[in-house]
This record gives sequence, structure tokens and C-alpha cells, in this order.
Amino acid sequence: MLKPDLTNDAMRFLKKRDSKQFLQIFQAITNLCDDPRPHDSISMGNVTHFRKDVGEFRVIYRFDKTTMYITVVGNRNDSAAYQEFDRK
Repeated sequence: MLKPDLTNDAMRFLKKRDSKQFLQIFQAITNLCDDPRPHDSISMGNVTHFRKDVGEFRVIYRFDKTTMYITVVGNRNDSAAYQEFDRK
């Protein structure tokens, strides 16, 4: 199992969610730590970052042998998650 490492922005986004949304995203991140390349994850064009849709949210991440780096967690229905990813 990989160790999760969330950016400060991703943590702030999660803290603003209600308990149901928080749990949904938290479970998805935990599952990604167990299996970093599930069948429904999509490469972001470069080989290092992937995205996973979680209900109405999107998780953008990368991983190495020991750590799952959660770069962005954002709303799925707009391009804000991609804009934040481009800034990083």
C-alpha cells in the first residue's frame, strides 16, 4: 500500500466538504493507494499524472514506489481542477 501525500490545496478542498463527500473522496484515495492504476483512471497526457473521477469530484495524482501524491482534488463539472493542476 502506498502512503498518501496530499498538497495543502487538496487538504483545504477536502476540509470544506460535508461528511458524505469527504468520506467518498477519502475512500477513493485509499483505494488508489492500494491500486494506483484502476481501470477507470486516465493518463493526463504526460506519463506521470493520472486522473480519477469520484462522483462529482476529480482527483489528479501521481505515484512512485512508496508514495501516492495527490496533486489536486476539485469539482468535476468545471475546468477549475485542470487550471489548478496547470499552475502547479
